[in-house]
Formats: sequence, C-alpha cells, structure tokens
Amino acid sequence: MLRAGGSRLVAPGLRRLLGPDAGERAAPGLAAAGARAYHERVVDHYNNPRNVGSFDKDDPNVGTGLVGAPACGDVMKLQIRVDEGTGKIVDACFKTFGCGSAIASSSVATEWVKGKQMEEVVSIKNTEIAKHLSLPPVKLHCSMLAEDAIKAAVKDYESKKAKLGDSPAEKAAEA
Repeated sequence: MLRAGGSRLVAPGLRRLLGPDAGERAAPGLAAAGARAYHERVVDHYNNPRNVGSFDKDDPNVGTGLVGAPACGDVMKLQIRVDEGTGKIVDACFKTFGCGSAIASSSVATEWVKGKQMEEVVSIKNTEIAKHLSLPPVKLHCSMLAEDAIKAAVKDYESKKAKLGDSPAEKAAEA
C-alpha cells in the first residue's frame, strides 16, 4: 500500500528504510520507484477490498478453494455460493494473507465470478487478472493464486455435489 509522504507517495517499506520524511528527502529515483510499486487498481482493491469474509464450508452450495504460494507465504481462501437450480455463482468471498497484489487479485476474482456459470469462471486466466491490475512480472504469482483458488472452489463444489449425487450437470440432463 502506498502512503502519502509529503508531496510524494512512498511505499511503507521505503518509509521504514528512509524515515518518516522520506517523501521530502528521498532520492528522486528511489521515491519514484516507491510510487510505482502498485497500480491504482491494486491500491483501490487493497484499501477497499470487495467481498471479504467467509461462508460455512459445510454448506452444500458453497465451494471453497484454499491455495498458497510457499515461496512468498501468500495464502488465499476463495469461496463461491452456487444456486442449485441454475448452477450460477450467486455470491463469492475471500480471505487472503499476503501482499497488496494478492489481496487485490482475490478481490477482483470474487467480483468477476459473481453471476457467472461455473463453466465460465474456470476459464478466467491469471493473465486477465494481472492485466486488469497491471501487475509487474514479480507479482504474477498473485494472479496465479487467484486463478487456482477459483478452480479449487469450483472443484470443491462439484465434489460435494457428486457425493450428494446432485450436480447441476445431472439436473440439466434430467430436464
């Protein structure tokens, strides 16, 4: 997250290194590098995350995807609530432990899956999320986690329905 430092924006990590008046006295290249750390969409989704929370994982209409990146320590839980009759995702939420890019990727993913069929959401690619958030290459793993979390949530939902013998595909075949 970027914080205002005088007349310049300075990332918190740079502020800790350079001191509280870092925005005033930092070398221009260093302050500018801090200001470019996150795109405004990442900052927006970090400061105002959409759909934070969780559903009951034992609810048969909820699919839960829990994924992590051992290299950086990010952990993402994304859940979907599916309408039994239509197979459409009616709600989504997330909880993420990670950097601003991971939180923003989760937030965007929950917005994008709402109102869509499960067949549609499994086609959401990390490259689309990364492009939307203007993630730099070093942060692409965050969008990969979001893609993996969506797929894991759908898989969890489908496995619950298979156990109950009442998947949306079976209902459509019966109709």
